[in-house]
Amino acid sequence: MRQANLRNTNAWRLALTAVACMALAGCDSVATAPAAELPEPGVLEATRNGPANAPEGSCWGKTVSPAVVERVTEQVQIKPASVNPDGTIGSLPVYRTEERQVIVTPRRDNWFETPCPDVLNVEFVSSLQRALLARGGYSGAITGKLDTKTRAAVQQFQRAEGLDSAVLSLSTARTLGLIAVPREPAE
Repeated sequence: MRQANLRNTNAWRLALTAVACMALAGCDSVATAPAAELPEPGVLEATRNGPANAPEGSCWGKTVSPAVVERVTEQVQIKPASVNPDGTIGSLPVYRTEERQVIVTPRRDNWFETPCPDVLNVEFVSSLQRALLARGGYSGAITGKLDTKTRAAVQQFQRAEGLDSAVLSLSTARTLGLIAVPREPAE
C-alpha cells in the first residue's frame, strides 16, 4: 500500500513539473515575441504633431530619409618609433587597423503639410479617387475609403512629383483640384 502511495506521489510530482515547465515555456515565448510596432506619426497617417514651427491646427505628414553610414578603415599608431641616442631608428612604430562606422548624413524627417483627417471624409476621398482615376493612377472602385489601393495611387502620383509618401500632401490635393489654392488679395 505504501509503495502505491509513493508511485502516486511521484506521478503527481512529475505531472506538476511538466505543467510548470510548459507554463514557463509559454511565458518565455510571450516575453520574446516581437511586439507589434506602432506606425511613426506622420509616416502612414497625417498628424497634428508636425515640425516645431508648424502653425497651430495644421496637419502634417513626413517621409524619413535614412542616415547614410559608411565603414571607415584607418591606421592607428599604438607604439611610437624609438630613436637611439645617435639619431638612428631603434624600432619602427606599430600600427593597428581599426574599422568603425561613421554617420555621413544623419537621419532626416522631411515634413510636408497635409489635409487634416476631418477633411478626408467620404466625399473628399471619392473626389480624390476620381481625380487619380482621370489621370490613370487609380484603377479601383470609387468607394470614398482611403484604402490600400487609394494610398498606393496617391504614392505613385506624388512620387512623380518628388514626394514618396502614401499620405496625401496639401500640394498634391491642390494640384488635383481638391483644395482651393490660396490667392493673394487684390489691391
